[in-house]
Amino acid sequence: MSADRSPVRRSAALLAVAVVLTGCTAAGGSSGAAGGTPRGAAGVTPPPAHAGFDYQLGGAYPPPEGVDVVVRDHTASPAPGLYNVCYVNAFQAQPGAEDTWESDLLLREGGEGGRVVRDEDWDEALLDIGDAGKRERIAERVGGWIDACADKGFDAVEPDNYDSYTRAPKGLLGAGDAKAFLALLAVRAHGRGLAIAQKNTVELAPVREEVGVDFAVVEECGRHDECGDYTDAFGDRVLVVEYDAAGLERACGQWGHELSVVRRDVGVTPEGAPGHVRQTCGGPGPLPPTAG
Repeated sequence: MSADRSPVRRSAALLAVAVVLTGCTAAGGSSGAAGGTPRGAAGVTPPPAHAGFDYQLGGAYPPPEGVDVVVRDHTASPAPGLYNVCYVNAFQAQPGAEDTWESDLLLREGGEGGRVVRDEDWDEALLDIGDAGKRERIAERVGGWIDACADKGFDAVEPDNYDSYTRAPKGLLGAGDAKAFLALLAVRAHGRGLAIAQKNTVELAPVREEVGVDFAVVEECGRHDECGDYTDAFGDRVLVVEYDAAGLERACGQWGHELSVVRRDVGVTPEGAPGHVRQTCGGPGPLPPTAG
């Protein structure tokens, strides 16, 4: 994800899928997690539950007081002393970076030479994860970014656009392709001691153990009344990002006692930049006024 790209996503309708994937093993641990955080099933450390949370994809800035978990782009550095999640755009090419991918790794209608399939909302080419060999090649490149996250000292990785198959023309990609690809990334992340998040994609939350993901980063589950679907699968290991006051109020009212919840502006701009918004549940009483 580029520094100025908005992360808002909306999950597709629930799908009935059944794909058996091999479980993942992992080595090592977290490099900077808060003390006392339980170990995940794969031997890595997920984010601490119900912790202060900030989503800094649009640019890093000093975390506000009370923040224990920060998500930053993989091009940034982790925040010292906190639990840091490293964002990578794993299933689609960044805007302007399409030419850096081998041509056959871009999803095309009608096969080689056909029109590249795009996420029209963000002008991003979808990657062709529908072929096992191509999945391996794409995972190797994304795996290099995951390795860099680990080398910098991040504790976890958030691969975005798990739901890209829902934006592909019918028959080109399916849920099984997405799960198989994310499972490859889970093996890579766990091998470097990183926890790995499921990003959105509520319809695949029930199979999260098969895929090997450890926690969830979800957008607008309050607004769309989906937070409970994620807690059914992940328990309290859910980081919630809302983008409007109504979504924040619902998320806080129903889940603020259990989950990490933050409201950000759609552009996730740094503190001090025009339009910057950051609100939290703020404990009992009315929500704080909108910033910006």
